[in-house]
Amino acid sequence: MSIKFLTHFWKMAATRLVVALLLLLVAVCQGLEASKDVPVLVKTLQNLHRGPPKQTVLKRVNVQEKWITQKLDNFDAANTETYEMRYLLNDEFQAEGSPIFIYLGGEWEIESSMISAGHWYDLAEEHKGVLVYTEHRYYGESVPTTTMSTENLKYLHVKQALADVAEFIKSFKAEHPQLANSKVLLAGGSYSATMVVWFKRLYPDLVDGGWASSAPLLAKVAFTEYKEVVGQAFLQLGSQKCYDRIQNGIAELESMFANKRGAEARSMLRLCNSFDDKNDLDMWSLFGSISNIFSGTAQYQKAGDIEYYCNYLLSFNDDATAIANFAYWGWGMPSCVDARYSSTVEYYLWAVNYFDAGRPWYYQTCNEYGWYQTSGSRNQPFGTKFPTALYTTLCADVFSSQFSNEQINSNAAQTNVDFGGMSPDVENVYMTHGALDPWSPMGHGVAEGATLIAEASHCADFGSISANDSAEMRASKERLAELVREWLA
Repeated sequence: MSIKFLTHFWKMAATRLVVALLLLLVAVCQGLEASKDVPVLVKTLQNLHRGPPKQTVLKRVNVQEKWITQKLDNFDAANTETYEMRYLLNDEFQAEGSPIFIYLGGEWEIESSMISAGHWYDLAEEHKGVLVYTEHRYYGESVPTTTMSTENLKYLHVKQALADVAEFIKSFKAEHPQLANSKVLLAGGSYSATMVVWFKRLYPDLVDGGWASSAPLLAKVAFTEYKEVVGQAFLQLGSQKCYDRIQNGIAELESMFANKRGAEARSMLRLCNSFDDKNDLDMWSLFGSISNIFSGTAQYQKAGDIEYYCNYLLSFNDDATAIANFAYWGWGMPSCVDARYSSTVEYYLWAVNYFDAGRPWYYQTCNEYGWYQTSGSRNQPFGTKFPTALYTTLCADVFSSQFSNEQINSNAAQTNVDFGGMSPDVENVYMTHGALDPWSPMGHGVAEGATLIAEASHCADFGSISANDSAEMRASKERLAELVREWLA
């Protein structure tokens, strides 16, 4: 065992011990509990930003957990602070000069199945590649600061994360001389698919090709198209009756609150007594959370899912009761439903010291992207009660008053300037979307050269080629395999 490895190991252990002790001290001094009930708006947003579906691992695979020292600020030479970034390594196919297959982590904790099974794993096996899964700063265990205060979150930005990946590639090759001249391929899903595209734009010489599944490219604050596609999924895969039940049930609940039947609606939805139906922010939080139950179902739907849930919705005698019961199930059937806006703010403030992954991602939306899935379009069945103002107000209340509506829009506009929006100007990146992926309106379509997979949704194409694949799904996977062969030729 080398002195360099031991030094790195003890440095990493000491750093993590200090962080743990500091967190414990904060908890004792401030009297904060180590766990906290999650308000339904936070819970439903977290569900929409979990990692890509885990792959089914069919054999024992030795995936190693590794760490690399990264700069806290990649763009300030005077700042010498560092942090430990985690990555997972599977070198079972490695040979001299193996290509490096990197799966990029996004706003989630990395896990071993993504480099132990699935299409990316199969391609690495075909080409005797080394598989790596990198963890994004501020997510999982790759947390570079002792708290997630707004001041500390200034080091959380996609440009910093992309620079981390660039440094990782250079360091990984330096530490493995047999891979010094290896070609590098990137893959990612959702936000990390966006990172694949943007990495190729910023660091084209470090990567030879990339696969971006479900990549949103255009930053947009009022992302009204999202709920439109969710509605289309229930219409196309369910039925007109199902779509109408959703639309009519939510409209009826809105009407009950507006026409002095709020007590009845609160009872149907099992809301906690503290909910205030005269408070716009509480109402917006409630109806945003209801819509997000349907969004989560559509975003991750597999064959038969929406048909099943539509049958459930249509089993009730009236529209409002169907929506209330579906929402209660989707919220996890608590003793009472906490849909208060103030609880959402309190939760995100609590997460300053308890490293909840919902807080850093929400910060990124305020600071870089927007992507607020609002009720601003009439071409969706989820009502009118969760406007953009819900999400922009939350930015200011959780992080800083500097996040005004004007500033958030300016931040999103700057992201589009930095990365080209719908015109990222990259080569050798294969982009795929499910045709019923609610995120697809923010990414490339067929006209721009992307592949749309019929009836599929978000990040649905990472599994191995299978007899269960549709013709379109199989064709897309085979096309990627052809491109990988070209990139590695």
